[in-house]
Amino acid sequence: MKKLIYIILLMVLSCNQKDNNNLVSKEITAQMILGNANYQAICYGGYRTNSREIQPTVSEIKEDLKILSAINIKVLRTYNVHYEEVSNLLKAITELKKEDEKFEMYVMLGAWIDCKNAWTDLPPIHHEESDRNSIEIAEAVRLTNQYPEIVKIIAVGNEAMVKWATSYYVTPNIILKWVNHLQNLKKENKLPKEVWITSSDNFASWGGGDSEYHVEELNQLYKAVDYISMHTYPMHDTHYNPVFWGIKENEQQLSDKEKIDAAMLRSRDYAISQYENVVKYMKSIGVKKPVHIGETGWATQSNEHYGNDGAKATDEYKSAQFYKLMREWSNKENISCFYFEAFDENWKDSANPLGSENHFGLINLQNQAKYALWNEVDSGTFKNLTRNGKPITKTYSGDEKALWLDVKVPSSLLKN
Repeated sequence: MKKLIYIILLMVLSCNQKDNNNLVSKEITAQMILGNANYQAICYGGYRTNSREIQPTVSEIKEDLKILSAINIKVLRTYNVHYEEVSNLLKAITELKKEDEKFEMYVMLGAWIDCKNAWTDLPPIHHEESDRNSIEIAEAVRLTNQYPEIVKIIAVGNEAMVKWATSYYVTPNIILKWVNHLQNLKKENKLPKEVWITSSDNFASWGGGDSEYHVEELNQLYKAVDYISMHTYPMHDTHYNPVFWGIKENEQQLSDKEKIDAAMLRSRDYAISQYENVVKYMKSIGVKKPVHIGETGWATQSNEHYGNDGAKATDEYKSAQFYKLMREWSNKENISCFYFEAFDENWKDSANPLGSENHFGLINLQNQAKYALWNEVDSGTFKNLTRNGKPITKTYSGDEKALWLDVKVPSSLLKN
């Protein structure tokens, strides 16, 4: 009799535990995820060819998700709902959750925003918007309502306000319009109340740079979003604003590795300064909200301004250092960092295979983990996992000496 009671008690406890696990999964919110080091974030695109006409399949995306989950990635950022990629991603996550009740993956769903005449031969009209925007927002709402257990954040626009995006940028009032629309849907119970709404944009667009962005519509946007998602890219500024880049006079006696390490520390500090400038501007207008990094990264190859004929910034060692430094800092400060990006995608600059936009991934299109993840290969993290049916191996066949042949010391000199 005692044995029977014991068995029944175990069954009840087991059922309660399962119920609690399911309840926790359903109740996870953006507020719990963002700034939580247990929920590492990354930017994701699953395209494997040089065209977005070929959509990644559900099975291909499931391969990617297993790889990312293995390195503790639990939050993915997407950019638009134009194609089947995002719906396939949400289906893939759903299937994996059914296959393994412990599997966790959440999504920051991007809705792309353009100005009128963007990507056409007509002059862009930046204070008017594309007709496509309403379609994009409506689809983002539909997907969020269909997958509320997965979509925890909606981002209105990607670098949609920064003025160097001359082909498509919009004025802040257009972003504000759609953020308010989504916030109103939450009030009307037409969107889950726990979904956080933001816009993901360059640090300057959030007021952390030139004062030309300090307009009333931006201040209103600060008040409307649930948190600020800002971008910082020191790699690009090794060319455009190299105040932190190069080797100082008092570093000339250091080894090449030590010189590069010092430059990468300054790169991290440069990113931190941009983050702090956004926080400073936010406080100056009387707003207090979380600020997270919606995007940052460092390409491993470039035949443009950032490569060996320019800033000498792009290689796998520097990229790995930046990844490590940004993860360490953001985790310590309870800041989510959506690192750009998980996998290389060569559709981004299909006409120029060596263009930096094609080489921001931590894993390349040959299923090779770049230097930033070599230790994960060594530790067996990717054991029994594949991409395109092939195992994850190391770039350079794991030969660090061969890797260092492609690592160049920055030639610019900085005064002390």
